[in-house]
Amino acid sequence: MSTTDQTESAGLRRARELLKPEAAERAREPDANAGGYLDLLGGDLESTGAAQDLMTTRVVPAIYERYWRPALARAVKGITGPGMAEEVRIARLLLGLGPGDVVLDVACGPGNFSREFARAVGDRGLVLGIDASRTMLARGIADLEEPALGNLALIRGNATELPFRDGCFDGVCCFAALHLFADPFAALDEMRRVLKPGGRIAVMTSVRRRLTLPPLKPLFERTSGMRIFESDEIVHALQERGFQNVRQRLAGLVQFVGGRLE
Repeated sequence: MSTTDQTESAGLRRARELLKPEAAERAREPDANAGGYLDLLGGDLESTGAAQDLMTTRVVPAIYERYWRPALARAVKGITGPGMAEEVRIARLLLGLGPGDVVLDVACGPGNFSREFARAVGDRGLVLGIDASRTMLARGIADLEEPALGNLALIRGNATELPFRDGCFDGVCCFAALHLFADPFAALDEMRRVLKPGGRIAVMTSVRRRLTLPPLKPLFERTSGMRIFESDEIVHALQERGFQNVRQRLAGLVQFVGGRLE
């Protein structure tokens, strides 16, 4: 048995089985699993702006789950918007999670949602969290109560070029990140590609409400690197990609959208 086989978690070994051939080749490189997660990027992705840059610092990942994400979410969702526990519940409902499901958590950060999904799918299921930030993933590995968890693995990769084979996931989640991607619609294409027929998607992202930022929207997007989607933009994007029963819930400047592939 190789050193990699001895030190890798069962979750990472199961994750390797879902990789495209070229990604599987990169995963065999000596340093691919040096941090406890599978690094399929090597170099750094080009930043889309200040908002994304914060996610790669050491400070934000350290406080992300307990302080940063809840406070920021509350600011954009409003006082009556769903809290973090309710966000997890919304994601699980949109994904229809059950025992044995295979789930991808896109832009997983330190894996706070990934861990909840892993509890829902049980030992027979598998949850893969993918993110481009080394510091976020390192925090996620440090926070795992059981590093050798058999149904959860974290991967460093590109959301617009997912390293997985076609049709291998029952559900794909992307919460609080789509608006930070350089090409969010390419990311949606990739999420659709890796879903099985009948697979479910759950997205939480920005939304422009009526009379919000109309003249300042282009300037805000350029300076922050964060896109503000129109109210029907993501719903239509999912419908155009073959998703049925697309549902949308608005909360302040945030939208939750889900659907199922035909």
